[in-house]
Amino acid sequence: MDLTDIDAAAWAELETAAADPQSGFRYLNLCSVDAEARPQARMVVLRAADRSARRLEFHTDTRSPKWLELSANPHVTVLGFSAGSRLQLRLQGKVELHGPGSGAAEAAWDKLPARTRTTYAGGPPGDQRAFQTTDMPEPADVAEGKARFGLLIFQARSLDWFQLRRQDNRRALFYYEEAGALSGCQWHKAMTRSGKFESWHRS
Repeated sequence: MDLTDIDAAAWAELETAAADPQSGFRYLNLCSVDAEARPQARMVVLRAADRSARRLEFHTDTRSPKWLELSANPHVTVLGFSAGSRLQLRLQGKVELHGPGSGAAEAAWDKLPARTRTTYAGGPPGDQRAFQTTDMPEPADVAEGKARFGLLIFQARSLDWFQLRRQDNRRALFYYEEAGALSGCQWHKAMTRSGKFESWHRS
């Protein structure tokens, strides 16, 4: 495959994952840095992907540590691996935070099914009380959840594409402009099963 074809296929995978709960890239690892410069990672659900703009969307509770970390430092890594295709995608870029009351968060909230909205009701993420009751939140609590709902829009500036193979693994790097256009790409060194490194041509 040509490098541009690989790039297009990777983003097509992400767009499919945003609509398919069974996709290998439906759940991604969002890695941020906390106030003490320690790396923090957690699984998030991919809610939308836009290959032309190189953007991904995630939802979060604004009371979570993740929201505070991203408010202080929006530079993140997004990592995904599909066991079926043996493909790893590692993206780096920045996150835009859209809090309660913003137009983007309002639009995203309106698209959520009622059951999903209940996840933002009640205590903050990790609250001990969440394990002490099996009752569904009251309608008023669900309404309050809207005031805690945040939208994260990730703008990718690079993609590290890594394909595990039976013989030789393959790795390619892609770089994007701020508006999303592909600004550069190249094959990168990858280790073979024999423990040796191989490199490929730049494209």
